[in-house]
Amino acid sequence: MALLLSNTHIVHRESSSHNRDQEWSSSGCSSLSVVGYTSNSSFWSVNKQRSSTRYSLKAGSFFQDFGRPVVVEMEPIMGVEQLDQILVEAQDVSQPIIIDWMANWCRKCIYLKPKLEKLAGEYWGRIKFYYVDVNNVPQALVKRGNVSKMPTIQVWKDGEMKEEVIGGHKAWLVIDEVREMIQKHI
Repeated sequence: MALLLSNTHIVHRESSSHNRDQEWSSSGCSSLSVVGYTSNSSFWSVNKQRSSTRYSLKAGSFFQDFGRPVVVEMEPIMGVEQLDQILVEAQDVSQPIIIDWMANWCRKCIYLKPKLEKLAGEYWGRIKFYYVDVNNVPQALVKRGNVSKMPTIQVWKDGEMKEEVIGGHKAWLVIDEVREMIQKHI
């Protein structure tokens, strides 16, 4: 059985030979034979025969947790009744929700949405993420959210808005602020 390493940065070399002066590079693609499987599921114990020198290698890789998604698409809220229903459901399970108030014409809103969906993947199962396009919903819903600037990201818990971040600055700063806001209300 052979193990083909495409990323040589994850290889850790341990020399187990009597000739320690001999060096070899793991750059490029190397075919390695697998000699055993260690107790840690993400590491393999491997060796390579080179001339009379024997090397032992451990190749480690870090796999995603496929039990949860990386990105979760935010669900739209289209009316006041739907918002009320979402808030009641969240209150029943005592779970906060995130609402991104945005507009299709707002560049920062469009740029921020995929980053929030990635953040939703991090908190999958603990918090639900929603968005409201303020141009496509009744004005009563926008007034209910008390929104005047876009993008505005709010945490709602127990049927009321607890905290908000107005995202007019760099996206990574907004995401950090939203993450801090979430940690306060989980």
